[in-house]
Amino acid sequence: MTMLEYFKMILEKVSFDKSLFRAEYYKAIKKLLGEELSELQNWCLQKFGIGYCKEAIPDLF
Repeated sequence: MTMLEYFKMILEKVSFDKSLFRAEYYKAIKKLLGEELSELQNWCLQKFGIGYCKEAIPDLF
């Protein structure tokens, strides 16, 4: 399992709580590099929608 896959799994599991989601997303951006980070952001938008992502992580979107 890659780090990107790991963080996607974690974000899905904590998506019920926006503050947990935000904390885990920030952990992910510290560990992932360039292309993986871009892929995570795109995945987040597709999986949870822009409304959820803007509310959970307002300073990144």
